[in-house]
Amino acid sequence: MSPSASRTLLVVFAHPDDESFGPGGTLARYAAEGVAVHLVCATRGEAGEAEAKYLDGYNDLAERRLEELRCAGRVLGLAGIHFLDYRDSGMPGSPANRHPQALIAAPVEEVAAQIAGLMRTLRPQVVLTHDPGGGYGHPDHVAVHRATVAAFHRLLRERPNGYAPERLYFSVFDRQQLAWTVRLMPLFGMDPTALGRNRDINLKAALERALPVTTRIDVRNYLEVKQRAAACHQSQIVGGPGTRNFYGRLPRWLVRRWRSTETFHRAYPPYTNRRVERDLFPSQD
Repeated sequence: MSPSASRTLLVVFAHPDDESFGPGGTLARYAAEGVAVHLVCATRGEAGEAEAKYLDGYNDLAERRLEELRCAGRVLGLAGIHFLDYRDSGMPGSPANRHPQALIAAPVEEVAAQIAGLMRTLRPQVVLTHDPGGGYGHPDHVAVHRATVAAFHRLLRERPNGYAPERLYFSVFDRQQLAWTVRLMPLFGMDPTALGRNRDINLKAALERALPVTTRIDVRNYLEVKQRAAACHQSQIVGGPGTRNFYGRLPRWLVRRWRSTETFHRAYPPYTNRRVERDLFPSQD
Protein backbone atom coordinates (compact mmCIF):
# COMPACT_ATOMS: atom_id res chain seq x y z
CA MET A 1 0.00 0.00 0.00
CA SER A 2 1.15 3.53 -0.66
CA PRO A 3 0.99 6.05 2.22
CA SER A 4 -2.06 7.67 0.59
CA ALA A 5 -3.97 4.41 0.21
CA SER A 6 -7.13 4.17 2.26
CA ARG A 7 -6.99 1.56 4.99
CA THR A 8 -9.91 -0.59 6.10
CA LEU A 9 -10.12 -2.94 9.08
CA LEU A 10 -12.98 -5.45 9.18
CA VAL A 11 -13.75 -6.84 12.64
CA VAL A 12 -16.02 -9.89 12.83
CA PHE A 13 -17.39 -10.68 16.28
CA ALA A 14 -20.30 -12.64 17.71
CA HIS A 15 -22.12 -10.31 20.11
CA PRO A 16 -22.74 -6.70 21.02
CA ASP A 17 -20.02 -5.79 23.57
CA ASP A 18 -17.30 -8.07 22.10
CA GLU A 19 -15.86 -4.99 20.41
CA SER A 20 -15.63 -2.91 23.60
CA PHE A 21 -14.82 -5.48 26.27
CA GLY A 22 -12.33 -6.96 23.80
CA PRO A 23 -9.94 -4.93 21.61
CA GLY A 24 -11.82 -1.64 21.95
CA GLY A 25 -8.63 0.35 22.41
CA THR A 26 -7.23 -0.97 19.14
CA LEU A 27 -10.42 -0.18 17.24
CA ALA A 28 -10.48 3.35 18.68
CA ARG A 29 -6.82 3.91 17.88
CA TYR A 30 -7.12 2.87 14.24
CA ALA A 31 -10.33 4.84 13.77
CA ALA A 32 -8.61 7.93 15.20
CA GLU A 33 -5.73 7.38 12.77
CA GLY A 34 -8.08 7.50 9.79
CA VAL A 35 -8.67 3.79 9.25
CA ALA A 36 -12.21 2.83 8.22
CA VAL A 37 -13.07 0.36 10.98
CA HIS A 38 -16.12 -1.76 10.18
CA LEU A 39 -17.71 -4.19 12.65
CA VAL A 40 -19.68 -7.28 11.69
CA CYS A 41 -21.86 -8.51 14.58
CA ALA A 42 -23.26 -12.00 14.02
CA THR A 43 -26.00 -11.91 16.69
CA ARG A 44 -27.92 -9.44 18.81
CA GLY A 45 -27.06 -11.03 22.15
CA GLU A 46 -30.58 -12.31 22.84
CA ALA A 47 -29.43 -15.13 25.10
CA GLY A 48 -27.82 -12.82 27.63
CA GLU A 49 -29.35 -11.75 30.90
CA ALA A 50 -30.08 -8.25 32.14
CA GLU A 51 -31.79 -6.65 35.10
CA ALA A 52 -35.40 -5.64 34.45
CA LYS A 53 -34.60 -1.93 34.75
CA TYR A 54 -32.54 -2.09 31.55
CA LEU A 55 -35.50 -3.37 29.55
CA ASP A 56 -37.87 -0.49 30.34
CA GLY A 57 -38.94 1.06 27.05
CA TYR A 58 -37.59 -1.81 24.93
CA ASN A 59 -39.41 -4.70 23.29
CA ASP A 60 -36.73 -7.17 24.30
CA LEU A 61 -33.09 -7.56 25.28
CA ALA A 62 -31.94 -7.68 21.66
CA GLU A 63 -33.34 -4.20 21.03
CA ARG A 64 -31.60 -2.86 24.12
CA ARG A 65 -28.29 -4.43 23.17
CA LEU A 66 -28.45 -3.05 19.64
CA GLU A 67 -28.81 0.45 21.03
CA GLU A 68 -25.86 -0.17 23.33
CA LEU A 69 -23.75 -1.38 20.41
CA ARG A 70 -24.58 1.67 18.33
CA CYS A 71 -23.62 3.86 21.29
CA ALA A 72 -20.26 2.05 21.57
CA GLY A 73 -19.74 2.33 17.83
CA ARG A 74 -20.10 6.10 17.97
CA VAL A 75 -17.65 6.33 20.87
CA LEU A 76 -15.07 4.13 19.15
CA GLY A 77 -15.47 5.94 15.83
CA LEU A 78 -16.57 2.93 13.81
CA ALA A 79 -17.25 3.55 10.14
CA GLY A 80 -20.08 1.01 10.04
CA ILE A 81 -21.84 -1.80 11.90
CA HIS A 82 -23.20 -4.75 9.92
CA PHE A 83 -25.44 -7.55 11.23
CA LEU A 84 -25.71 -11.17 10.11
CA ASP A 85 -29.11 -11.66 11.81
CA TYR A 86 -28.44 -14.92 13.61
CA ARG A 87 -29.60 -15.59 17.13
CA ASP A 88 -27.32 -15.72 20.15
CA SER A 89 -26.62 -19.40 20.91
CA GLY A 90 -25.84 -18.95 24.60
CA MET A 91 -23.12 -20.78 26.52
CA PRO A 92 -22.53 -24.55 26.09
CA GLY A 93 -25.44 -26.65 27.31
CA SER A 94 -27.93 -23.79 27.54
CA PRO A 95 -31.44 -24.04 26.00
CA ALA A 96 -30.48 -21.28 23.53
CA ASN A 97 -28.15 -23.80 21.85
CA ARG A 98 -31.19 -25.58 20.47
CA HIS A 99 -32.98 -22.57 18.97
CA PRO A 100 -33.42 -23.11 15.19
CA GLN A 101 -32.07 -19.64 14.40
CA ALA A 102 -29.06 -19.98 16.69
CA LEU A 103 -25.76 -19.10 15.07
CA ILE A 104 -24.27 -22.49 15.90
CA ALA A 105 -27.12 -24.17 13.99
CA ALA A 106 -26.18 -22.40 10.75
CA PRO A 107 -23.82 -24.15 8.32
CA VAL A 108 -20.34 -22.63 8.37
CA GLU A 109 -20.49 -22.17 4.58
CA GLU A 110 -23.67 -20.11 4.88
CA VAL A 111 -22.20 -17.75 7.46
CA ALA A 112 -18.90 -17.56 5.57
CA ALA A 113 -20.69 -16.57 2.36
CA GLN A 114 -22.22 -13.53 4.08
CA ILE A 115 -18.89 -12.48 5.58
CA ALA A 116 -17.16 -12.94 2.22
CA GLY A 117 -19.81 -10.72 0.63
CA LEU A 118 -19.04 -7.95 3.09
CA MET A 119 -15.33 -8.38 2.43
CA ARG A 120 -15.91 -7.94 -1.30
CA THR A 121 -17.88 -4.77 -0.67
CA LEU A 122 -15.69 -3.18 2.01
CA ARG A 123 -12.34 -4.49 0.69
CA PRO A 124 -10.45 -4.55 3.99
CA GLN A 125 -6.71 -5.06 4.00
CA VAL A 126 -6.95 -6.52 7.50
CA VAL A 127 -9.56 -8.85 9.02
CA LEU A 128 -9.84 -9.47 12.77
CA THR A 129 -11.95 -12.08 14.54
CA HIS A 130 -12.11 -14.39 17.56
CA ASP A 131 -9.44 -17.03 18.17
CA PRO A 132 -10.12 -20.75 17.49
CA GLY A 133 -11.17 -21.41 21.09
CA GLY A 134 -13.52 -18.46 21.17
CA GLY A 135 -11.57 -16.77 23.95
CA TYR A 136 -13.39 -18.21 26.93
CA GLY A 137 -15.08 -20.94 24.89
CA HIS A 138 -18.33 -19.32 23.80
CA PRO A 139 -19.87 -21.42 20.99
CA ASP A 140 -20.78 -18.32 18.97
CA HIS A 141 -17.20 -17.04 19.14
CA VAL A 142 -15.98 -20.37 17.79
CA ALA A 143 -18.61 -20.33 15.02
CA VAL A 144 -17.67 -16.79 13.97
CA HIS A 145 -13.99 -17.73 13.97
CA ARG A 146 -14.58 -20.69 11.67
CA ALA A 147 -16.81 -18.75 9.27
CA THR A 148 -14.44 -15.77 9.09
CA VAL A 149 -11.40 -17.96 8.42
CA ALA A 150 -13.35 -19.76 5.68
CA ALA A 151 -14.43 -16.46 4.12
CA PHE A 152 -10.90 -15.04 4.26
CA HIS A 153 -9.35 -18.02 2.49
CA ARG A 154 -12.19 -18.14 -0.02
CA LEU A 155 -11.31 -14.63 -1.15
CA LEU A 156 -7.61 -15.50 -1.25
CA ARG A 157 -8.49 -18.26 -3.73
CA GLU A 158 -11.05 -16.39 -5.81
CA ARG A 159 -9.54 -12.85 -5.77
CA PRO A 160 -12.70 -11.15 -7.13
CA ASN A 161 -11.72 -8.21 -9.37
CA GLY A 162 -8.15 -8.70 -8.22
CA TYR A 163 -8.99 -8.06 -4.56
CA ALA A 164 -7.91 -10.21 -1.63
CA PRO A 165 -7.48 -9.34 2.06
CA GLU A 166 -3.83 -9.14 3.14
CA ARG A 167 -3.82 -10.11 6.80
CA LEU A 168 -5.93 -12.18 9.19
CA TYR A 169 -5.68 -11.71 12.97
CA PHE A 170 -7.24 -13.31 16.00
CA SER A 171 -7.91 -11.37 19.18
CA VAL A 172 -6.14 -13.36 21.91
CA PHE A 173 -5.35 -13.26 25.60
CA ASP A 174 -1.92 -12.23 26.78
CA ARG A 175 -0.82 -15.63 28.07
CA GLN A 176 1.46 -14.22 30.78
CA GLN A 177 -1.25 -11.90 32.07
CA LEU A 178 -3.84 -14.68 31.94
CA ALA A 179 -1.50 -17.01 33.84
CA TRP A 180 -1.10 -14.42 36.61
CA THR A 181 -4.86 -13.88 36.68
CA VAL A 182 -5.48 -17.62 37.14
CA ARG A 183 -2.80 -17.72 39.85
CA LEU A 184 -4.01 -14.68 41.78
CA MET A 185 -7.78 -15.16 41.68
CA PRO A 186 -7.89 -17.82 44.43
CA LEU A 187 -6.13 -15.35 46.76
CA PHE A 188 -9.27 -13.19 46.47
CA GLY A 189 -11.62 -16.13 46.97
CA MET A 190 -12.40 -16.40 43.25
CA ASP A 191 -12.43 -19.59 41.22
CA PRO A 192 -10.83 -19.01 37.78
CA THR A 193 -12.60 -22.13 36.48
CA ALA A 194 -16.11 -20.86 37.35
CA LEU A 195 -16.52 -17.21 36.43
CA GLY A 196 -19.39 -15.18 35.05
CA ARG A 197 -23.02 -14.80 36.05
CA ASN A 198 -23.60 -18.51 35.54
CA ARG A 199 -20.07 -19.58 36.53
CA ASP A 200 -19.55 -21.15 33.11
CA ILE A 201 -16.31 -19.37 32.13
CA ASN A 202 -13.12 -21.34 32.69
CA LEU A 203 -9.95 -19.27 32.45
CA LYS A 204 -7.71 -22.25 33.16
CA ALA A 205 -9.03 -23.93 30.03
CA ALA A 206 -8.61 -20.66 28.11
CA LEU A 207 -4.98 -20.50 29.23
CA GLU A 208 -4.31 -24.05 28.06
CA ARG A 209 -5.50 -23.31 24.52
CA ALA A 210 -4.23 -19.71 24.26
CA LEU A 211 -2.29 -18.95 21.08
CA PRO A 212 1.07 -17.17 21.16
CA VAL A 213 0.97 -13.38 20.88
CA THR A 214 2.52 -12.15 17.63
CA THR A 215 1.26 -8.58 17.82
CA ARG A 216 0.87 -5.95 20.53
CA ILE A 217 -0.95 -2.69 19.96
CA ASP A 218 -0.23 0.22 22.29
CA VAL A 219 -3.60 1.62 23.42
CA ARG A 220 -2.48 3.73 26.39
CA ASN A 221 -3.91 6.87 24.81
CA TYR A 222 -7.26 5.19 24.14
CA LEU A 223 -8.08 3.61 27.49
CA GLU A 224 -10.57 6.36 28.35
CA VAL A 225 -12.30 5.93 24.98
CA LYS A 226 -12.50 2.17 25.49
CA GLN A 227 -13.92 2.69 28.98
CA ARG A 228 -16.63 5.00 27.62
CA ALA A 229 -17.49 2.49 24.89
CA ALA A 230 -17.73 -0.31 27.46
CA ALA A 231 -19.99 1.88 29.60
CA CYS A 232 -22.49 1.95 26.72
CA HIS A 233 -23.15 -1.75 27.42
CA GLN A 234 -24.84 -1.07 30.75
CA SER A 235 -27.04 -4.16 30.61
CA GLN A 236 -23.91 -6.34 30.51
CA ILE A 237 -21.97 -4.69 33.33
CA VAL A 238 -22.65 -6.80 36.39
CA GLY A 239 -20.91 -7.55 39.64
CA GLY A 240 -20.11 -10.99 40.93
CA PRO A 241 -17.36 -13.44 40.04
CA GLY A 242 -15.94 -11.93 36.87
CA THR A 243 -12.66 -10.51 35.61
CA ARG A 244 -13.85 -6.92 35.92
CA ASN A 245 -14.56 -7.55 39.59
CA PHE A 246 -11.10 -9.10 39.93
CA TYR A 247 -9.31 -6.17 38.33
CA GLY A 248 -11.03 -3.85 40.77
CA ARG A 249 -9.08 -5.52 43.60
CA LEU A 250 -5.65 -5.10 42.01
CA PRO A 251 -3.32 -2.06 42.25
CA ARG A 252 -4.34 0.56 39.70
CA TRP A 253 -0.84 0.81 38.25
CA LEU A 254 -0.85 -2.92 37.49
CA VAL A 255 -4.28 -2.85 35.86
CA ARG A 256 -3.30 0.14 33.75
CA ARG A 257 -0.10 -1.60 32.69
CA TRP A 258 -1.98 -4.74 31.71
CA ARG A 259 -4.55 -2.76 29.78
CA SER A 260 -2.05 -0.52 28.01
CA THR A 261 -1.58 -3.05 25.21
CA GLU A 262 -3.99 -5.35 23.39
CA THR A 263 -2.77 -8.64 22.00
CA PHE A 264 -3.32 -10.53 18.76
CA HIS A 265 -2.18 -13.59 16.86
CA ARG A 266 -1.43 -13.19 13.16
CA ALA A 267 -2.85 -16.20 11.36
CA TYR A 268 -2.15 -15.05 7.79
CA PRO A 269 0.43 -14.67 6.54
CA PRO A 270 1.98 -16.86 9.24
CA TYR A 271 4.22 -14.80 11.51
CA THR A 272 7.70 -16.26 11.86
CA ASN A 273 9.60 -13.21 13.14
CA ARG A 274 10.78 -13.58 16.73
CA ARG A 275 10.10 -9.91 17.41
CA VAL A 276 6.52 -9.00 18.29
CA GLU A 277 5.02 -6.66 15.70
CA ARG A 278 3.34 -3.39 16.64
CA ASP A 279 0.91 -2.78 13.78
CA LEU A 280 -1.93 -4.77 12.24
CA PHE A 281 -1.37 -3.25 8.80
CA PRO A 282 1.37 -4.06 6.30
CA SER A 283 4.24 -1.59 6.26
CA GLN A 284 3.65 1.49 4.12
CA ASP A 285 7.39 2.12 3.66
